[in-house]
Amino acid sequence: MSNVSGPLAGIKVIELAGLGPGPFASMMLADMGAEVIKVDRSSASRGGNPDAPPADVLSRNRESIGLNLKDPDGVETLLTMVEGADIVLEGFRPGVCERLGIGPEVCLNRNPGLIYGRMTGWGQDGPWSGRAGHDINYVALSGTLAMIGRKDEAPVPPINLVGDFGGGGMLLAFGVLAAVIERSTSGQGQVVDAAMVDGSALLASMMYGMKAMGVWGGGRGANMLDTGAHFYEVYETADNKFVSIGGIEPQFYAELLERLEIDPEQMPNQHDATRWDEAKSIFADRISQKTRDEWDEVFEGSDACFAPVLEPEEALVHPHLIARNTFVEVAGVPQPAPAPRFSRSEVRVPTPPSHPGQDTRAVLSRWGFSEAQLDTLFESGAIA
Repeated sequence: MSNVSGPLAGIKVIELAGLGPGPFASMMLADMGAEVIKVDRSSASRGGNPDAPPADVLSRNRESIGLNLKDPDGVETLLTMVEGADIVLEGFRPGVCERLGIGPEVCLNRNPGLIYGRMTGWGQDGPWSGRAGHDINYVALSGTLAMIGRKDEAPVPPINLVGDFGGGGMLLAFGVLAAVIERSTSGQGQVVDAAMVDGSALLASMMYGMKAMGVWGGGRGANMLDTGAHFYEVYETADNKFVSIGGIEPQFYAELLERLEIDPEQMPNQHDATRWDEAKSIFADRISQKTRDEWDEVFEGSDACFAPVLEPEEALVHPHLIARNTFVEVAGVPQPAPAPRFSRSEVRVPTPPSHPGQDTRAVLSRWGFSEAQLDTLFESGAIA
């Protein structure tokens, strides 16, 4: 797996196995060609048929080794690998890696150019840093969750996309790559503190700006982009499916009305928020008269900012997404393809995940461990 092309080819990453945002950051780096080695617990390394890989999409494109980080020889094995790595990624609570003897101070002492990426919910410091939590809690505290939902209803958690992935894993991947670029001039490594409470707040930057300008107010579900406006909304069709409408600009809104066969003279002013509910009723009544696929035909080739709301299974076979190869199938598992695209660099074709510990001997041998060392480490239980 080491001979891989991509814009990050040559970058070596050690990922301490975790859940959600950490694996997503690692997947992004691996998709771009970095050599990412996932360190699983030795207790989880129980073998597995390589011809029947796990269906865990977030673990694609990387090999797995099993280490016992409660064994001094297991810790020393990891630190020896750190000496040849560019990046370490961990997602434990603050202080856990330090107690294991693999914290940033120890690792940077072994490799001064190392980028040590830390993924947490609340951050490495602050009154809440030691508390447990999940995506929903971080997004709630940042003020972002309060903005998501319909008028006069409770906030709607946007699954775990805003905390774990957009404000978590993607933030971590961005942070460690920024540090890699900085290292090219300073020659020094550093620690990257990526917290989902910070990342989810960052994702809401535009909304905080709009609030300051007085154009985002009136509560949840009462603004242009949060289902308050009739022209930026999801509507149910005759077959109990849904379509999305986003005709904000005047020319797109005009075409939207034309395709819906609604007389502009019968509509209130587009941006009169006091009459958005009235306008919604008109749109809802009109859209309920055709099926989703019929509306898809009506809006074919249109600039009215329309798209059907597809189920995941439908997205896999949509002509536009097929043409762009937005999805791929790996070991029988349909999944999003690596993104973004590059004009010169060839992004790797995903490989299926490894079972925990499946690649221990092959990886450590490639990273400089002798067969005699590996035999000793296996016999002692330091590696699995």
